[in-house]
Amino acid sequence: MNTSTANQKLSVVEKVGYSLGDLAANLVFQTFVTFIAYYYTDVYGLPADKAQWVITTCGLLGGVFLAPIIGILADRTRTRWGSYRPWVLFSSVPFAVLIFLTFSTPNLGDTGKLIYAFTTLLLLMSLYTANNLPYSAMSGVVTGNMAERNSLSSYRFVAVMVAQFIIQALLRPLVLVMGDGDEAVGFEKVMQIFAVASLICFVITFLTTKERMQPKKSDNSIRQDISDLLNNWPWVVMLISVVLLFITLALKGGAYVYYFKYYADTQALTQFFDTIGFTQLIANIQSVWPNFKWPKEPDASAFGLFNGSGILMMILGIAFSKPLADRFGKRNVFAIGLFISTLFVLIFIMIPKDAIGFMFVSQILHGFTYGVTIPLLWAMIADVADFSEWKNFRRATAIIFSAMILGLKGGLTIGSGVLLSLLAAYGYQRGVAIQADETVEGIKLIVSLYASIPFFVICVLMFFYPINKKMETQIETELSDRRKAAGN
Repeated sequence: MNTSTANQKLSVVEKVGYSLGDLAANLVFQTFVTFIAYYYTDVYGLPADKAQWVITTCGLLGGVFLAPIIGILADRTRTRWGSYRPWVLFSSVPFAVLIFLTFSTPNLGDTGKLIYAFTTLLLLMSLYTANNLPYSAMSGVVTGNMAERNSLSSYRFVAVMVAQFIIQALLRPLVLVMGDGDEAVGFEKVMQIFAVASLICFVITFLTTKERMQPKKSDNSIRQDISDLLNNWPWVVMLISVVLLFITLALKGGAYVYYFKYYADTQALTQFFDTIGFTQLIANIQSVWPNFKWPKEPDASAFGLFNGSGILMMILGIAFSKPLADRFGKRNVFAIGLFISTLFVLIFIMIPKDAIGFMFVSQILHGFTYGVTIPLLWAMIADVADFSEWKNFRRATAIIFSAMILGLKGGLTIGSGVLLSLLAAYGYQRGVAIQADETVEGIKLIVSLYASIPFFVICVLMFFYPINKKMETQIETELSDRRKAAGN
């Protein structure tokens, strides 16, 4: 197969088809980031300490520990469909089934519910790893053209933003409406729809993509693969960065639902909706469509609008990502964009509970600047795989991505666990309409100070990431020459 980068242009159909895999996976992943703590404590009914144990243990077993095994197996998979596409296809049905089961709330008693939560979440996390790790690794083998890879990353993360918008802006209103106020029923109905949608998307991804850079079967030992990783400094930097990134995403993403429910002033929220015309908009829709339902809870509307406005700005930021990266290099754009976006997270420590407009403006500015960085993260990880091949004359794409998925799951697990620990430390009480002042202050600190620290550390780490624009070009050129010389 000719792997010259000049022959590895991707059609719009393939880019869109590939991106649907991220849409499907993120219907679950974004739910996990945003709602898993809230779901298990306030909907499913687990105490905070038991919810923390379930989330942490399942995240470690199904994500962190399983990821390297899946990576090793995927790199050694050889079929007529490629190495990674079969994993996406054959994991899709059980993955869809577990989406529905995990977000069901059976009446099994306290012990039975704990066992059910642990079992279903562990299986869901394991299937997510078996599906999403090979899917992510595909971005490193569908093309060796770095400009096309940047473009592909932009497509896939637009899909991520669509899923994020659905989950963060619409999921809670949908749950309240479809469950007629019963969130347990609502979650079950909505996640059933998402399960079917994810299955359809994964099948389309399989049918529309092609692995163009199928390497020769590796004779490397697992020890050699691990040695290559540990001696790959860009990989080390990116692994730490991924862990820290998802700690922050889990912290602030999971805390916002508590922030609007217990910190933001209800009267100020209602007045804000009147001022921006949202209340009138809902009334106008209902006058034309009498069956249209929208939750009456101001915090649910605020949570959805807040997340939705940020996501729309993230999508706009993604549009600037590729041209900026092509000109200045991924590393520089990623670091600067992340630093600026973090300032708009930290500023929440200063925002009064009745300054709703200030909250939204800060979220919008954070969304735009963070959006610029979103496609670059996974494009940089694909570059790390190229760096490994360039340095070691061996390619092990999936194990490199598996380590990053390990970092992602580890960061998400740590972040969710820290969130629940902080809530408990600040005296959070499930089912209490008004939390103690100490608890409310703690929630504000979680979404601002605590959430900003890991992001700032990543910005410092980027000074130690060596793959700048000059090295990107060098690696791409030399790898292309090698493949041509080898007749691949």
